[in-house]
Amino acid sequence: MIIDTGNILLIGAVLLFFSVIAGKAGFRFGVPVLLLFLGVGMLFGSDGLGIQFNNPQSAQFIGMIALSIILFSGGMDTKYSEIKPVLGQGIILATLGVALTTLITGAFIFGITGILSDYSTLTFIESLLMAAVMSSTDSASVFSILRSKKQGLKEQLRPMLELESGSNDPMAYMLTLLLIQIIRTPAGDINLWYSAGLFVIQMGVGALAGYVLGRIAVWMMNRLNVDNQSLYPILLLACVFFIFSITETIKGNGYLAVYIAGLVVGNHKIQHKKSTMTFFNGFTWLFQIVMFLTLGLLVNPSDLLPIAGLGLLIGIFMILLARPLSVFLCLAPFHTMSSKAKLYVSWVGLRGAVPIIFATYPLIAEIQYASLIFNVVFFITIVSLILQGTTVSYMAGLLGLAEEEKNKANNFGVELPEEIKSAMTEIEVSAGLLQKGNHLMDLTLPDNTLVVMVKRDMKFFIPRGKTILKTGDKLLVITDNDEELLHTYQELGIHDYRFEKNI
Repeated sequence: MIIDTGNILLIGAVLLFFSVIAGKAGFRFGVPVLLLFLGVGMLFGSDGLGIQFNNPQSAQFIGMIALSIILFSGGMDTKYSEIKPVLGQGIILATLGVALTTLITGAFIFGITGILSDYSTLTFIESLLMAAVMSSTDSASVFSILRSKKQGLKEQLRPMLELESGSNDPMAYMLTLLLIQIIRTPAGDINLWYSAGLFVIQMGVGALAGYVLGRIAVWMMNRLNVDNQSLYPILLLACVFFIFSITETIKGNGYLAVYIAGLVVGNHKIQHKKSTMTFFNGFTWLFQIVMFLTLGLLVNPSDLLPIAGLGLLIGIFMILLARPLSVFLCLAPFHTMSSKAKLYVSWVGLRGAVPIIFATYPLIAEIQYASLIFNVVFFITIVSLILQGTTVSYMAGLLGLAEEEKNKANNFGVELPEEIKSAMTEIEVSAGLLQKGNHLMDLTLPDNTLVVMVKRDMKFFIPRGKTILKTGDKLLVITDNDEELLHTYQELGIHDYRFEKNI
């Protein structure tokens, strides 16, 4: 079946429907949704139900748009207060860690392809290129599993892994382009110092452009008084594409720029922030699905069988040796981090959609063995998702790093508008809380504090002073004196509560 203007909407709708169903099954059984989205694409592809798609340029363009949105949204969801304690670890893993993984894995690929007679011998630079393409990690599937199982991580591992995975794609991208340029340049014309300087400049320009343009985006969102608030997310989306394209135009790294811009926007107050973030969360999921489906359609499963042996050897080497070695070397200066935590970070080095997108660059550049690189990277991604992705939660428990996820959302589905300078908490009624009486009026609460709603089983109601409370009831409390309220909670012996505050 050929994709054309007559059937593209029908095919797209069917693919999205099957992807959502597959994603639901993935959440239930702990399978990474990325793997299922790829599987749906492969099922409907040329070796499956017959949809013909063999256009790496289109796949790369879709991936570029999707990554811009995903990285920006990831930055928006990251609180600076959470990543500040692990900023050093995250940055080192995202830069030096990617370089070390490329070097170690590249050396292994060079050696193994020289030994195995079934495969063409790659040069050292070509081996480094294959390694660079898959040197970045992907956390989307990891944290979807952790959220579905309501599991958190000790030692601030979660923000560190989010920071690493959100900021290491630019490093892998730059290494990929640099190595392609070296391969395409005659040996006598290669200037490694110039290339290294260009690399540093592009990363620096990307970081600076991301920060400056992110602040400009915040200013625009707060100064442009648009009557229709539904247009604010669209305005911010336009800013994302502008930041990426203008940074690329001035020879900076657009992926790094949009991630940093997302950090800036997410950690500043903007108009209609909550509705905008809800829009971006949904939009991010849409483009994740589209990107994974596209990559699944692009590959021919029959092409993976001949390279399965090589892909398995490289994949196991990356999982068991290259990633752990690079992680332990990068995190060696951080003595407060336990060996178990470093081991877990090593295990969560998941390969995802980004390496597959980067693998299209050698194809478009018509590099020798580009098809081999693409198929090996795709195969290793599948191996990584099956082996690591399905055991992320298990390894956290095995290493004693698992803890219950702190759910910041309340059970009432209520959110405070940002204009309201108040705090909202949710507490559960215990037997100790009812020692002075079981009526609402018997609770000792500060002034300007109200219990606005009660959830009992699956029923919600507005309480009065004479309302009789029962053990297990959940109370939604709103106050404009959060410090005194939290102090009161401590005096009452309440330590388990959800807290949301508008600054």
